Formats: sequence, structure tokens, C-alpha cells
Amino acid sequence: MQWATIGLNGFHEDNAEMGMQRGIGRPILVAGAAAVLLLAGGCTRVRTHQGFLADNLIVSSVLPGVDNKASVEGSLGRPTFVSQFGPERWYYVSRDTRALAFASPRPTDQLLVTVQFDSAGNVASIDRNSSLDQVANISPVGDKTPTLGRKRSLLDEVFGNIGAVGAGGMGGATGPSGPGPNGG
Repeated sequence: MQWATIGLNGFHEDNAEMGMQRGIGRPILVAGAAAVLLLAGGCTRVRTHQGFLADNLIVSSVLPGVDNKASVEGSLGRPTFVSQFGPERWYYVSRDTRALAFASPRPTDQLLVTVQFDSAGNVASIDRNSSLDQVANISPVGDKTPTLGRKRSLLDEVFGNIGAVGAGGMGGATGPSGPGPNGG
């Protein structure tokens, strides 16, 4: 027994023709779902780590009065940065950040290890700070850095020295002349 239905145009359609229409729609549906999943992958959270890879066991092995600069560098590696003024301090900074798609990254965790040395190069103190209180969001103002002087166009820069007095190679004096140590 063969089933028949009445289509939108008023004619009878077979089940086989309807099956053909459904067969075409399924790959389109699968391709659309795959495209949505692929595009949604761009909206994932991005987690990054910057700086010093802190290991609590190694950091706690650095002891004041026992270690010196060479042993600290051997244990923790080269510092992230070194103090320029005051007592000599080495800073090791470790930061984890998180961002959603193209947004600016925000810090989620930070560790600052400060190793202070005495005048002999031995560790005087070690401090661990893991709070986000000292993280500052710096927003520069403006697109350009103000500079002193006059504003010159490209043509001024290229042709500005043509005809200038004393320009080299313009047929002026060939060497030192006149009274003086190098002149005649």
C-alpha cells in the first residue's frame, strides 16, 4: 500500500519525494550547527600566565642569613626586575590573567616575591605578597606624546636643508681655513 499526501500546490506527493526533501535538510542542519559551534569557540575564556613560575617549596627554601645572590639565582632563577635605588632587592613576579574573547585581560592571581640583600650580598629578608591590592590599571591619556619644537611637514623634512648655509657637498669650503690650530 502506498501512502499519498496532498501538497501545498494541491497535488498528491509520494512519501519518497518527501523523504528526498528531508534528506537535503539534514546536511544543511548539521553544517549550520557545526558553524555555530565553531563561531562560539571564539567566545571562550582565555587564561594566561605571565612571569615567574612559582613553586612554594623552592621559594620557602630561600632563607635569610643562609643564602646569597648566587644561591638565590640558582634556586629561583634570574629576577623579574631588580631595584635601582635603596637597598638591593630582587623581585620575582608571577601573574595569572583571564579574558573573555577580545576583552582586556584581568588579573585573577598574583604573587610577588621580594628578596632583599645586605651589603655583603647575603639574603637579609624575603617577603611573599599574594594580594591583588597593588595591581594598578594604567590608562594612558591621548594618542600622541607631546614634543617641543616646531611642526614640520614631510616636504619640510625632505627639502628643508636645500640651500642651507654651510651644507656639506654644496661647493663651499673644502677644508678648514683661516687662523687656528687646523687652518692655514
